[in-house]
Amino acid sequence: MTKKISIFIYFLLSSTMYSQIHEVGVFLGGSNYIGDLGPTTYVSPNELALGLIYKWNKSPRHSYRISYTQSNITSNDLDSNEASRNLRGYHFENNLKEVSLGLEFNFFDFNLHQLGNKTTPYIYSGLSYTRYSSLFFSGGEAREDSRRGTIAIPMTVGIKSKLSRSFIIGLEVGARYTYADDLDGSLPKNQNLSQLKFGNINNNDWYVFSGVTLTYTFGEKPCYCAE
Repeated sequence: MTKKISIFIYFLLSSTMYSQIHEVGVFLGGSNYIGDLGPTTYVSPNELALGLIYKWNKSPRHSYRISYTQSNITSNDLDSNEASRNLRGYHFENNLKEVSLGLEFNFFDFNLHQLGNKTTPYIYSGLSYTRYSSLFFSGGEAREDSRRGTIAIPMTVGIKSKLSRSFIIGLEVGARYTYADDLDGSLPKNQNLSQLKFGNINNNDWYVFSGVTLTYTFGEKPCYCAE
């Protein structure tokens, strides 16, 4: 009996490993920041963003996804439509490095082994961890205190399509809500700098990645239904 169970587990694991299809690829686009400094336009990329993506397609409707993206974020009060921000005149630049893990859901079946064009809108969410520089303002200039990390919630919408049997192209916009308010220097984490805070201390910072993904697919033909 033990031998039969071992054989069953072996074939179950083997079929799980080889009945999936994988994607690896790149993200190329831009980033922008939303918070207590500069303009508040939600999608307005002004810095280059680059990344790597891996997807494990569990069915034609959903995939597990992990990605690494890095970019600078910049913003300037002089670009804002708010008079108070124009008068303040602050500007900053920060460097972000993000690792994200979550679930991508397709609105339509996206079975890559079927012939013909395949296109579907999709959404993605999960959990991100972002490294950044904790900033503060002194003498009207942004200064770095230390490197820190924060959890962020990605909220991404996109559309993707098969270019060929092995390549998929996508267009997506993903906002990240962070659990930090010092990406822009408005609320320093260092208690010795707390007197330098400004803006709305009840709103955390956001940043947005928008751009194009290109992935290469490989792996055995999946079996999405029980026989």
